[in-house]
Amino acid sequence: MLNFTNANREAKISYGSSDYLILESGGYVVCAVTEKRIPLDELKYWSEDLQEAYVDAAASLKRWQETQS
Repeated sequence: MLNFTNANREAKISYGSSDYLILESGGYVVCAVTEKRIPLDELKYWSEDLQEAYVDAAASLKRWQETQS
């Protein structure tokens, strides 16, 4: 598990195509679809174009479908 000094605070992230940059430290980000907290050490799904995080592949697919219509 990653050790963050501000684990109870939402991190500010810049999402890239294959990685992300932490702009402001924190222990989690919020899923753009489900609004669930995602611990940074569990973050696997995001959109570089929309600059959003997703809790799982299903949430990522749902957002992608919404943006394609």
